[in-house]
Amino acid sequence: MLLHIVARGRIGRSPEADLVDRYLKRIVWPVRTTELPDRGGRMPGAAAGMRRVLLDETGEMLGSVAFAGRLGRWRDDGVREARFELGAADGFDDAARTGADLLLSFGRLTWPHLLARAMLAEQLWRATSILANHPYHREG
Repeated sequence: MLLHIVARGRIGRSPEADLVDRYLKRIVWPVRTTELPDRGGRMPGAAAGMRRVLLDETGEMLGSVAFAGRLGRWRDDGVREARFELGAADGFDDAARTGADLLLSFGRLTWPHLLARAMLAEQLWRATSILANHPYHREG
């Protein structure tokens, strides 16, 4: 299953970009990143069997094991792409939220956009590690 991060805003050359790259390179699943301008730009076309995840402050606050379980079920059900969308500064409107398969929150705190992208990359690495029974993730 393709893990596809679609993010508004450019990460450029920054410590956050280095962190994102560090985690994404470790993931053995196919990974793709698409950057869009803060406004406008073309969203990549929807693939058949795609699941759309919006990072949104109103979303579910899943633990890492539960998040991995969700990805594992999608993979096992034949989902071709899990698309993770990070919105612009104002987030997503109600129509976008309604069309999502999952609203995911990293808590009720407001996170800088670039840091949220790094946190997502780390959680994708952690989730795939959990599913592979890799010792990276330790509970407790």
